[in-house]
Amino acid sequence: MTAARKNAPRPSRTDDGTSPELPMGSAADAPHGSRPEQVYTRLRDLIVQGLLSPGSRIVETEIATRLGVSRTPVREALQRLQQEGYVMGSPGAQQSRLTVAPLTRDDVYELLNIVGALEGMGARNAALLPATERRNLSRDLKNLNAEFHRAGKTTPIDHGSLYDADERFHRRIVEASAGPRLLALHDAVKPQAERYIRMYISMLTGDIRTSNYEHEIIIAAIDEGRADDAELAIQVNWRHAADRLSKVIAMAGERGSW
Repeated sequence: MTAARKNAPRPSRTDDGTSPELPMGSAADAPHGSRPEQVYTRLRDLIVQGLLSPGSRIVETEIATRLGVSRTPVREALQRLQQEGYVMGSPGAQQSRLTVAPLTRDDVYELLNIVGALEGMGARNAALLPATERRNLSRDLKNLNAEFHRAGKTTPIDHGSLYDADERFHRRIVEASAGPRLLALHDAVKPQAERYIRMYISMLTGDIRTSNYEHEIIIAAIDEGRADDAELAIQVNWRHAADRLSKVIAMAGERGSW
């Protein structure tokens, strides 16, 4: 399919789409870094977790007050979030009229295929590692896939554990041999996929066996040093995930696209 967090309830909203009861905390709650980086990280986490709902208005002054910072770092953080696709505005809209990006079928298909392309590069590089490193990586991936399989068999299914095992499986592949640029791109794009998976995961758990089998194909290709096959296998895994999510969104409805 960030360590998994439990699915949080969607906050209530006022008539203008804002979420006045949202406990944002302060920018100091975010990881260390510059103030704009802290604000960016805090807001991105709230969006990914669904605590800032798709379609909710983003008001610069309100965020600054809640986080206890000036408007300057908030403005910088929002500009970055808009560039990365987490928030959006109508043509000609003011910065204060930004809204959290909706969850749509078209977007999820493009987004998950981008993730597949990035991770495909990681899988190709991993398959080109020396044999000893590939064996160690394959062992780790088999263990993570076994965790994923176990999480999918629990009753009721622990969606947080299921997502966490899948996330660590994919991240292990990327981190095995990726350079700083690929890691930075993955860090920027992958949480956007997490938004979709978290929102709809309860409707995606009927096909765990297929995902588990696709993971096995990826592992075998990496272990045997088949770079082309490894790249294709992980792209197919994400393409199938995009297909499944697109069908689920068609049934459950898009979020925030009003």
